[in-house]
Amino acid sequence: MELKWLLCVTLLALGMFAVQAHDVDDDSDGDVLDIEDDLDDGIEEVEESKPETSTPPPTPKVTYRPPVPTGEVYFAESFDKGTLDGWILSRAKKDDTDDEIAKYDGKWEVQDMKDTKLPGDKGLVLVTRAKHHAISSKLSKPFVFDTKPLIIQYEVNFQNGIECGGAYVKLLSKTPELNLDQFHDKTPYTIMFGPDKCGEDYKLHFIFRHKNPKTGKYEEKHAKRPDADLKTYFTDKKTHLYTLVLNPDNSFEILVDQNVVNSGNLLNDMSPPVNPPREIEDPNDQKPEDWDERPKIPDPDAIKPDDWDEDAPAKIADENAVKPEGWLDDEPEYVADPDAEKPEDWDEDMDGEWEAPQIANPKCETAPGCGTWQRPMIDNPNYKGKWKPPMIDNVNYQGIWKPRKIPNPDFFEDLEPFKMTPFSAVGLELWSMTSDIFFDNFIICTERAVADDWASDGWGLKKAADGAAEPGVVGQMMAAAEERPWLWVVYILTVALPVFLVVLFCCSGKKQPSAAEYKKTDAPQPDVMDEDKEEERDKGDKEEEDEEEANEEKLEEKQRSDADIGSASQEEEEDEDEDRKPASEEEETVNRSPRNRKPRKD
Repeated sequence: MELKWLLCVTLLALGMFAVQAHDVDDDSDGDVLDIEDDLDDGIEEVEESKPETSTPPPTPKVTYRPPVPTGEVYFAESFDKGTLDGWILSRAKKDDTDDEIAKYDGKWEVQDMKDTKLPGDKGLVLVTRAKHHAISSKLSKPFVFDTKPLIIQYEVNFQNGIECGGAYVKLLSKTPELNLDQFHDKTPYTIMFGPDKCGEDYKLHFIFRHKNPKTGKYEEKHAKRPDADLKTYFTDKKTHLYTLVLNPDNSFEILVDQNVVNSGNLLNDMSPPVNPPREIEDPNDQKPEDWDERPKIPDPDAIKPDDWDEDAPAKIADENAVKPEGWLDDEPEYVADPDAEKPEDWDEDMDGEWEAPQIANPKCETAPGCGTWQRPMIDNPNYKGKWKPPMIDNVNYQGIWKPRKIPNPDFFEDLEPFKMTPFSAVGLELWSMTSDIFFDNFIICTERAVADDWASDGWGLKKAADGAAEPGVVGQMMAAAEERPWLWVVYILTVALPVFLVVLFCCSGKKQPSAAEYKKTDAPQPDVMDEDKEEERDKGDKEEEDEEEANEEKLEEKQRSDADIGSASQEEEEDEDEDRKPASEEEETVNRSPRNRKPRKD
């Protein structure tokens, strides 16, 4: 057992030594820098004498090729040309905003992604922070909602994380007034889709503007919030693929990295609902004055008891309390600090008379208390408080009043909300407190296979390149330990300790000394015949029990035979008596035998 404890202590000491050694290396960096110039020659000689070390095998490279649409598309942009050709920067100003921040003067550039694993893969980057940004581009032809689905897909990478800002896209409605040069927050759109975050509120928007067929006004309809946790997509600094699929049967799907995170139906899962209720509350209906909504009322027949004292206090002084011995009644709890001195620049005319600051009375530190002693307060057993009559059911209760329902004059029923306003451009209108938001590989089409092929040739290559560049499990563990040295202790306890314990328990069995060793040391040798004697004793006990049972059976048989031949002659009885005596003597002899004697219990 002592060996086991010694092993545990040794392993813990090794872990602490590793942490200390790492800290010492960090602390000694300054010293190394101080003497670096003096050791340059020696270091060069050592480096020349070092054998060539084997370099790790290079990570597999993923060759990038710009994606090409495999079917009909309304819009496709990979930015691999390195320019903003086809995109229009907005020169508008926001209404009702200070002129200093009203302009859409945020910068956009086509750049390689930071720490890219795919040379040549470029994207659109929101460069500046704390500014309004707006950029847009025309579709090859307007998208009309008829019998084919709508699929919009693009990539986003928050290269610096995200504090507060969005990365959503707007599909701008086809209108005669559409001017991309003046694209701003009030420009009509059909669909807004994409990630947005501020504070700890992580969102993935899907909003469409629905036209009221009666009034002609548009109202925003928001999809329900997804149940999935979206935080990782904003914080891991990886490229994520966002996809929206709208089907002519009014169903929709929202996917991130080709995994569904939200789905539903335009008729049932939007807020507010697409169709208004058939009935509404009558705005002119009023509650009657005598309407009683009280389910309980005070009992009018209840009377306050005569002994009910409403003036009794809730707390009273404890009359059984006794002042502790040693209480210093004449000593105050706080006294002036005797070591305090009036500041030299103290002006009594301006600052008033100077008084030393108060400190705790040092005499009270060893005493149970100082100052005037007062009895502690306890709950008053006679306290009842203000009397109130008990509550009883209200016989006149009529329930909670609600206005009557009337037919909704604005009711309509649109069973095909999928047929939205056609759109002819795609735009990004964003405000962000974080820079370097990376956008790439926009596509708008009607076939799922086309969008999947586009994703495979773009986002799929990024994912493959990142996976090839990521270190293995061991490499990740080593990197984590370099940042957090205390992990070495965890590794030692997790890996080495179980191995040593298994070896310890398997190889620490007691070895019986041989007879030769007893002879060499003259140590007392245990009796090797103890086990044989125990076996013989058990065997003798069993034989004794068997013989006793056999003798009992013989006696019973003889007694039965004596009863059957009671009328036999006296001579036969005498012969039987003579025969019985030897048998009895034999039985007694057997019982007296040392072999059949029961062992005495110590």
